[in-house]
Amino acid sequence: MEAKNFTVWDYVVFAALFVISSGIGVFFAIKERKKATSREFLVGGRQMSFGPVALSLTASFMSAVTVLGAPSEVYRFGASFVLFFIAYAFVIVLTSELFLPVFYRSGITSTYEYLQLRFNKPVRFAATVIYIVQTILYTGVVVYAPALALNQVTGFDLWGSVFATGIVCTFYCTLGGLKAVVWTDAFQMVVMIVGFLTVLIQGSAHAGGLHNVIEHSTNGSRLNIFDFDVDPLRRHTFWTVSVGGTFTWLGIYGVNQSTIQRCISCKTEKHAKLALYFNLLGLWIILVCAVFSGLIMYSHFRDCDPWTSGIISAPDQLMPYFVMEIFSTMPGLPGLFVACAFSGTLSTVAASINALATVTFEDFVKSCFPHLSDKLSTWISKGLCLLFGVMCTSMAVAASLMGGVVQAALSIHGMCGGPMLGLFSLGILFPFVNWKGALGGLLTGITLSFWVAIGAFVYPAPDSKTWPLPLSTEHCVPSNMTTSVPTVLPSRPAIADTWYSLSYLYYSAVGCLGCIAAGIIISFITGGVHRVLSLGPRKTWTSLTHWRTRWMTYWCDFWIPARSPSSQRQMSTLSKLIGKNILLIII
Repeated sequence: MEAKNFTVWDYVVFAALFVISSGIGVFFAIKERKKATSREFLVGGRQMSFGPVALSLTASFMSAVTVLGAPSEVYRFGASFVLFFIAYAFVIVLTSELFLPVFYRSGITSTYEYLQLRFNKPVRFAATVIYIVQTILYTGVVVYAPALALNQVTGFDLWGSVFATGIVCTFYCTLGGLKAVVWTDAFQMVVMIVGFLTVLIQGSAHAGGLHNVIEHSTNGSRLNIFDFDVDPLRRHTFWTVSVGGTFTWLGIYGVNQSTIQRCISCKTEKHAKLALYFNLLGLWIILVCAVFSGLIMYSHFRDCDPWTSGIISAPDQLMPYFVMEIFSTMPGLPGLFVACAFSGTLSTVAASINALATVTFEDFVKSCFPHLSDKLSTWISKGLCLLFGVMCTSMAVAASLMGGVVQAALSIHGMCGGPMLGLFSLGILFPFVNWKGALGGLLTGITLSFWVAIGAFVYPAPDSKTWPLPLSTEHCVPSNMTTSVPTVLPSRPAIADTWYSLSYLYYSAVGCLGCIAAGIIISFITGGVHRVLSLGPRKTWTSLTHWRTRWMTYWCDFWIPARSPSSQRQMSTLSKLIGKNILLIII
């Protein structure tokens, strides 16, 4: 396929995105130069309002992988992708009402600090290391994958875009800290919406109106949304998207440092909750835009699919190819769409760099050097932003050498997110779980989720479970296409058509439930929690504390002064109420 090159105006529009993003970093570096504390740099002094935080949250998790990949999913598999509407709602409600109060009221900066308060340091360090490796790997792929797709379709320079993304994100993260990240994300969210709207308007015009899009999509079976088949091996059904999608996104939202860090930067818990709920509206808007983009794209290519005809080499190139076709006579608008795609990349990378710097500083640097001055702490935090910016960009370079492994790397986020969700759930919902159960559960969850995901990569699911809806090449212009000879598949073990064929949306559920089950069993075997810990003046919230007056459960918020004369009587009362093996640790 011959790439369609950018014009000067396309480059101008695209460059404006990077210039404005960098300018926001410089602005906050100058404005906040007198507030030289690590707290101000990493969590914005906990003075953010809900508006920009909501936009930032939406932009960060709607990366270029979403902008390019979601429309392609709808084009090939139909509009059942819109069922993430349900999953997003469950995720935001659970995050705001269950997980957020725990972290916000504990007064922590790193989410993994909670694990030390609830369990011990080894559990905290194990979770932190897993998060750092996962985030660096995922961020590298988020940078490289869209750059490759855009390069092959538009001729946009591959390594120029990769290094520009890494340099600009590192620049404004290092200078402006979390405030720069949040406000830049808010600007990039607006760019994403505008980019999507231009595609929707121009694409609908090319199709002859929205009614034609609906008609063509219906005839092509793209609007068969509700499939209630309970088969967990099916790629997308109502249950895999709504249930599996909830587990996957709850691992990303509920216990992810990048999300929680911005929520706890809000001035009050009410602002933090409002940020999450307004972010839900943003997620829905992006989802609807992506689904309609996919339907419009199908209407445009319904008689000549560029993927199966060999015009493009990968499904991720469908959206850029479509944009270059409908905007071929409109200089500057292809650049606006590329800016839309890279807004998602910039926001994701910036949030990741800031979160990585935070967990490294809080979980490792402060643990080793607890008496650092505010000025030195700020400089160390900025140095960590610079370090992780370089590492994430380098990971993008490594991703180019992975070939087919990139597909496996994209699922790392869900594979690690599930066990992490299980680990925090053990601490928050099950007060009798001890550190042995937590660590054993984490390792079990990681093992299960990696086992099924790597097995699926080695032995792909049968075509009957993953084959896309019909695509036509009837009206394609004949080209010099070579007919591929079917390869003889190696012998498959029996497990390949069952366990390894599980829908990718269930990977997180497998890791989470495996972690919880193993953690409970190990804790009961090893005696559960059987002592009271004094953790200082802060209170460690270990369950649905804010619901305690409604549920009247003593284990939600039960305080026992260390070594107090009445502690034995209180423990005895608690044992009668919730069982002798269960003792909540809350100070």
